[in-house]
Amino acid sequence: MNKRRVIIVGAGPGGLTSAMILAHRQFDVTVFEADPTVGGRNSALRAEGFTFDRGPTFLMMQFILREMFEKAGRNVEDYLEFKPLDPLYCLKFGDRNVLVSADHDKMRAQIREHFPGEEKGLDEFLHYERWRYGYLLPCIRKHYSNFWTLMSMPLLKALPYLSPGRSLFQNLGRYFRDEKLKLSFTFQAKYLGMSPWECPALFTILPFIEHEWGISHVIGGLNQISQSMAKVVEEEGGKIFTSTPVESLIIDAGTVRGVKLTSGEKVFADHIVVNADFAYAMSNLVAPGILKKYSRDNLQKKDFSCSVFMIYLGVNKLYNMNHHTIVLAKDYRTNMNDIFKEKVLPEDMSFYIQNASVTDSTLAPEGKSTIYILVPVPNRIAAVDWTVEKEHFKHKVLEFVSKRTPMTDLRDHIEVERTVTPLDWEEKHRVYLGATFNLSHKFSQLLYLRPRNRFEELDNCYLVGGGTHPGSGLPTIYESARISSDLICKK
Repeated sequence: MNKRRVIIVGAGPGGLTSAMILAHRQFDVTVFEADPTVGGRNSALRAEGFTFDRGPTFLMMQFILREMFEKAGRNVEDYLEFKPLDPLYCLKFGDRNVLVSADHDKMRAQIREHFPGEEKGLDEFLHYERWRYGYLLPCIRKHYSNFWTLMSMPLLKALPYLSPGRSLFQNLGRYFRDEKLKLSFTFQAKYLGMSPWECPALFTILPFIEHEWGISHVIGGLNQISQSMAKVVEEEGGKIFTSTPVESLIIDAGTVRGVKLTSGEKVFADHIVVNADFAYAMSNLVAPGILKKYSRDNLQKKDFSCSVFMIYLGVNKLYNMNHHTIVLAKDYRTNMNDIFKEKVLPEDMSFYIQNASVTDSTLAPEGKSTIYILVPVPNRIAAVDWTVEKEHFKHKVLEFVSKRTPMTDLRDHIEVERTVTPLDWEEKHRVYLGATFNLSHKFSQLLYLRPRNRFEELDNCYLVGGGTHPGSGLPTIYESARISSDLICKK
């Protein structure tokens, strides 16, 4: 019997998960990736013996990744080595450092030390959010291909727990009084590229997930997940072509029949899975005039996440600092307002540092380390000329790092440096507006109102990645791939 053929555009985590599952289910799978390596934003950046994760560095909900490998008939531990982290990360305020832990006794002790009298709030948070999580997870795992899916029993049961009209920050007021303690449970809004004052309250499940199951590091970097998925795809007979950009989707009367490569070659298939950045794909891979709901004009009216300014440093020193450190601006609300409302570069910035070599010696030569610095900044809607601002802003970031962390001499030990701006994300990495977390996750862009896994505007076209349901972040991207793969099998 001839196998049904599937083409996957993009070898990011969503595309590779779909490829792995569908190849195991006996589909003829071909993946076309524009970059020289697999992984997309989950790929490795390598330079002179140093290895960096290009994007995600937090592995939450490791059980979902395990389930994806099981869907492909594999045991994830046969491919990857995991290292649980404790503490999960250090939160640095101007006047105190909070070590966040998934060990509830340790976390209570931290709250007692830094926010005396607030310890009871942790138990209330864990109890109620565990309840909420039980109702919300089934909603995340459902597809919303038509209006009637909104009437599904899991979603109807979850409705009382969605807390519409409340923000993540407001919702934390149920448990805690101190503003800095609330902020200690809002860092996770970064995964969605949103301000905690705008992020919907339902996403309180994100800090709950961290406190319930913790965070892991993958030896070699989280990029190894993509490498291992690619290995499974090939073991199952799937084909992955890197350095092979897709120029456009081949569309006939509203149905996607295949893809045209930049080489001019046309390749046809029964089903097409698009793992490219959603808005980039609709703007660049689909000819003008075909789409209505997601036309180029309408995409410009959508709300997109912030961007990030990245500095990757290979240094000839080891720093005695936590694996993950988040430094919060002294006036965090103004910092968020600058990024999301005023759309200007922040004067007092918040930033994240990964000091992964303290956990993983494989990432750098002996006695040296990799330093990953991420600064949330406005996306490309902002009137910022990054060709002018890049060097100045980089030096400003390094100055903040030297003043607010133990890395006081960081600039004296740099051997390798790579910088990525929102302009780079847009032009070099094909991310619409440089919005690294895709479409924002406000209520009007969630569930049925987010681009659907079985894309509503084109037949034979399925979406995976952060721009479709359930949204941004590795676990939800894996779920998008599972949903789309199951929809293809059902058809």
